[in-house]
Amino acid sequence: MSRPVLSTHVLDTSSGTPAVGLFVELYKKREDAWTLWHSTATSGDGRVQFPFSRDSMAPGTYKLKFNVEDYYKKSEKTTQYPFVEIVFKTEEGAHYHMPLLLSPFGYTTYRGS
Repeated sequence: MSRPVLSTHVLDTSSGTPAVGLFVELYKKREDAWTLWHSTATSGDGRVQFPFSRDSMAPGTYKLKFNVEDYYKKSEKTTQYPFVEIVFKTEEGAHYHMPLLLSPFGYTTYRGS
């Protein structure tokens, strides 16, 4: 199986576990507007591998939107951040892994491998 063009992995650092069932939306910027491209939830290990090939995911500006507030409501926790959005640019032929380290009052992201 070949590597996906885009993937993410979300870890809940407040519990030390993967963020299971976190709703994630992928948007593509077209001119001055965002177009919803795909929506899903993280798997049992906190991961999403988006179903796009190198041909279908053209270079451009994209956004991952994580529904943090609903995720924490399931465990009766509050959060400072109702949503976390990661905006990034892609180039042709590259793989993008966009991890998110999450807690109710902070988050970190970086380009993974």
